[in-house]
Parts: sequence; C-alpha cells; structure tokens
Amino acid sequence: MRIRLVHPAEIELKEAIEYYNSQVPDLGNEFYKEFDKALKRIQQFPDAWPKIGEHTRRCLLKKFPYEILYVLEKNIILILAVANMHRDPKNYKDRIS
Repeated sequence: MRIRLVHPAEIELKEAIEYYNSQVPDLGNEFYKEFDKALKRIQQFPDAWPKIGEHTRRCLLKKFPYEILYVLEKNIILILAVANMHRDPKNYKDRIS
C-alpha cells in the first residue's frame, strides 16, 4: 500500500524533526527513523492498530511521545496527523473521521 501525508501532517513531521534536532544534534533524524519504522508496521499490518474514530486508526511511535493518525482509502494509507501526545487532542479532532 502507498502512503500519503496530508499537508498538515507533513508540516507536523517537519516541525518535530526540526524541534528534536534543535534540542540534541541528530535527535530529529532518530525521530524520523522511528516514524519510518512505524509507517512500515502500518503498511505491513494496516488493521492492527486501534480505531479512535469510525475510520481513523492510531499507531504510537516507540521512543517519542507521538502518534500517527491514519485512515485506509482503497490502496492508500492516508496519514492525517503526526500528533504530539503532549498537545491538546482538540488540535487533531477535525481530522478524525
């Protein structure tokens, strides 16, 4: 299955990488590696993660307080949010279906 990020999720991913790299050199790259591993798990087992809406699922990153919110659309995994779990969940509510 192909993966596509909606524009807000692309921005969230970029901001997280930049934030972690500003805190500790190369930590943003470690964040991206964990994000990529989570995407591969989602691709391999797209129905494995719990639903948080009628169609939206949530996959937690292992070493960082982030979750990937996604939906399955035909042969596409659509990433709706790269959500920081320390932020108000209302920031992502409008993307959950």
